[in-house]
Amino acid sequence: MSLHAAHINLTVADGTKSRTLLNDVSLNINSGEVVGIVGPSGSGKSTLLGVLGCLQAADSGTAVLETATTSVDLLNLKNSKHAAQLRREHIGIVFQQPNLLPSLRVIDQLMLIPHLGRVLPLSPSQKSHYQRKAQDLLAAIGLPDIAQRKVGELSGGQQARVNLARALMNEPDLLLVDEPTAALDQTSAREITQLIVSMAHDFEAASLYVSHDMEQIKTLDRHIELVDGRVLNQGKIPATL
Repeated sequence: MSLHAAHINLTVADGTKSRTLLNDVSLNINSGEVVGIVGPSGSGKSTLLGVLGCLQAADSGTAVLETATTSVDLLNLKNSKHAAQLRREHIGIVFQQPNLLPSLRVIDQLMLIPHLGRVLPLSPSQKSHYQRKAQDLLAAIGLPDIAQRKVGELSGGQQARVNLARALMNEPDLLLVDEPTAALDQTSAREITQLIVSMAHDFEAASLYVSHDMEQIKTLDRHIELVDGRVLNQGKIPATL
């Protein structure tokens, strides 16, 4: 799995003027590679994730996701239904806030994913398969015994881990991570970042990780710097970052 994005542009209205959010952005991410996105506030980091996650349309450009079986242009969106289908089939998103549903047990938070977009309910064998997958993911994130707990019984760090497990339920080809540790202490943030990198490598997902924390960025494979919506530089993580 790999992502090849080229010449992505996005301009939006800003009062009587227009504002460029993404300016000729091009990047490549290899299978299993975790690439950090850095830059000042308002530089276009989250906007880029939104475009690549089929949450926001770009004005122009291409973003071709190469999977094991097909090639998909994430910017060639027919409609919102098509965008949702691409997210279900190819993309995992780790949001800044876990947005877990307080009424559901942890296992059910993960089981929501295979139910999305389905006309018919899961068969008993399908349900059993996905329950095993959910339990395996909870074990992989180091929380094998919390399947029956609800959100109110979880710490912030545990919620962040469940947030990651949910994003991996569809075995995504592209993993998009948007500052998932902003509300965590340094120790928990470091642990979550290490876990995300490890899981992205294991799943061989092409991954983009937005963060303002330079210590987290150092643990990634390389970085891309955005300034005013334009790629300023990209490369290996410098030792002095």
